[in-house]
Amino acid sequence: MVVATMAHHLLFLPGAGGAASFWHPLGTLLPAGWRKTYLSWPGLGLEPHEPALHGLDDAVAHAASRLERPSVVVAQSMGGLVAVRLALAYPDRISHLVLTATSGGIDVASFGAADWRASYRAEYPNAAEWILTERTDLSAELHRIAIPTLLLWGDADPISPVGVGRQLARLLPRARLQVLAGGDHAFARDRAAESAPWVMAHLHS
Repeated sequence: MVVATMAHHLLFLPGAGGAASFWHPLGTLLPAGWRKTYLSWPGLGLEPHEPALHGLDDAVAHAASRLERPSVVVAQSMGGLVAVRLALAYPDRISHLVLTATSGGIDVASFGAADWRASYRAEYPNAAEWILTERTDLSAELHRIAIPTLLLWGDADPISPVGVGRQLARLLPRARLQVLAGGDHAFARDRAAESAPWVMAHLHS
């Protein structure tokens, strides 16, 4: 007997690099029948600026406009902060979360995170200033997120150390942490073949 596989809508959110292409390697490894929306962040990284997007609230609204009922939100780094904001505001529109190498709205400095801002500005001199000044603390609200959440971390990531993932696993009621040995901040892109089975298992659980 052939068991039908539920078709998902996946909304992919990149980090501060801004490019939707970050998630293409993983997306191509997931079932072709799953619909995939790859979002970019106007004004971040090398992405063209748009007057309507000039802060985190605008980024959240930009992503919310692409949510369906339901969607799976797959998010990297700064995109994970947006994903958490979406989960708090629109829990009925999200079936699963996949958060990779993110702050998730907690203070990463207390876990020994390296400050990435100077190197980011050097690499992307024309990126919007708001990404360098944004400070958000959602730690007191994370207990409200009852959405099944997969946390993917690399243990060689100086920007979001694995201790951040462990703390999010404690704060999010339905979270599970998977750690990729040797994974750096971009492992979800560069080692997508190792991440894909965890994502598949999470969405089929």
